[in-house]
Amino acid sequence: MTRSKMSLQQQQAAGSGKSVEKTYLLYLYIAGLSPRSQRAIDNVRKICEERLRGRYELVIRDIYQEPVLAKQEQILAVPTLIKKLPPPLRKFVGDMSNTEKLLVGLDLKVKQEKPR
Repeated sequence: MTRSKMSLQQQQAAGSGKSVEKTYLLYLYIAGLSPRSQRAIDNVRKICEERLRGRYELVIRDIYQEPVLAKQEQILAVPTLIKKLPPPLRKFVGDMSNTEKLLVGLDLKVKQEKPR
């Protein structure tokens, strides 16, 4: 990346030798406060606090309260977590209890290869 394409914060961090940590923008779409929705909320919040503390924004949207959102975001099942930032955009469906898969999908952990 050339310096002209870096933000001021990135340039300052690069100049000081510090690494720039990515900020995550996450949208969690739920349908009411069902047990499955509540589990998804709890699981995502736990991962965010453990792995992204201070560098994430989590927006929880209830499609029962805002049904037009489901169509706009092409939500076919809930709960659905959408990682908008950093790119690439990724979608996860379910109660987010598969922590390993979620961490790999959020680029917070490298996928472990199975031994042959």
